Amino acid sequence: MTSSSDLGISRQPGFIAFLGARLAAVFAMQIQAVVVAWQLYDMTHDAMSLAYAGLAQFLPMVVLLLPAGDLIDRFPRKLILMLSWLLQWLCSGALAALSLLPHSSLMPFYIVLVLFGCARAFTGPALQSLLPQIVPHRQLAQAIAINSVIMKVATIAGPLLGGVLYIGGAASAYLVCFACTLAALLAMLKVPVHEANVSAPAPDPAASSSWQRFAAGLRYIASRPIILGAISLDLFAVLLGDVVALLPIYAQHILLTGPAGLGALRGPSAVGAMLMGVYLSMRAFNRHVGLVMFSAVAVFGVCNLVFALSSVFWLSWLALLIAGAADMISVYVRSTLIQLATPDAMRGRVNAVNMLFIGSSNELGEFRAGTSAAWLGAQTTAVAGGVTTLVVVLGWMVLFPVLRKVNRFEQADVSKQTTG
Repeated sequence: MTSSSDLGISRQPGFIAFLGARLAAVFAMQIQAVVVAWQLYDMTHDAMSLAYAGLAQFLPMVVLLLPAGDLIDRFPRKLILMLSWLLQWLCSGALAALSLLPHSSLMPFYIVLVLFGCARAFTGPALQSLLPQIVPHRQLAQAIAINSVIMKVATIAGPLLGGVLYIGGAASAYLVCFACTLAALLAMLKVPVHEANVSAPAPDPAASSSWQRFAAGLRYIASRPIILGAISLDLFAVLLGDVVALLPIYAQHILLTGPAGLGALRGPSAVGAMLMGVYLSMRAFNRHVGLVMFSAVAVFGVCNLVFALSSVFWLSWLALLIAGAADMISVYVRSTLIQLATPDAMRGRVNAVNMLFIGSSNELGEFRAGTSAAWLGAQTTAVAGGVTTLVVVLGWMVLFPVLRKVNRFEQADVSKQTTG
């Protein structure tokens, strides 16, 4: 009889349904993000309405991520994921209803967005924690690559579709989000989730409170250089080196391309990441993975440095394309190492910390880039970011030699280690 570990990744029970569910859910989220922004700005013609909309979703997500990780480690992850999607589904329906009613205040919209942010705090860690319980460990790297491609497809196509749907009215666009989230829920019902795939450490009888369990998760991360090094490398590389927030300035004042050029500059990073993800899903590698990850982050820094110094549009576009591909390699290695190095009993908390770091690096990175550009100028800020990323890579190679020396993914697999 053929075991599930002997099947190809596409034949793993529930894996295709899981991908379909995630694609539908991300499409709904991306469409809704564009429609909300357009609608609120249309209603007010005030840029602060966009800032408040972002804050309404970001703050509850940050506040709830860590307790969400604890709950995900204590209760069925599939159930938590479906409940979070159910709340998102209700939020899409509420936004559609609000769009059909006369309104004199944006407060009802912000309240719904706060609830949506609460749901997202549970969605991310639950999704990341579920994948190792759907596919065998030896296929986890390939599954992560395919999953990343799905995310990029939705990230690219979702906003475009949202803009088109908004022409027919905000309410109809929200109803599409409503339908997509419902499809995600129905598809997820068909996904069988196996019991723990990795050996978990013995439960700590002293860790009876939520805070103690969260602290135990932090201690675990701090005690594992592979996890701590991988998470913090991404945090500081993106926080200090990303140039996305500077694209409007470059398009207008350095590359002299205007709004059309800005739209073109927002595409290559996602395209590069998607193409690399497709390649990795077909030709996964498993040699010198630690060095490959460090090299990919270094390439990301070099490409951002090229972008910072370039005044030629095609060179800037190519630099962003390669940076996106390099970032996908880093995500592929980092995500696989973190999943394999985390016991199932800690997976929710570790993934919550990882999601918090990713969210913080993106949001704070844009804030850092914007304020630095205001003080120092866009080009100086971008050059400093590229150089700083390379410094971070060199520093982390020294600080985390265990991570640098990981040759094969299996070396990080906690289920194959008999000692801590």
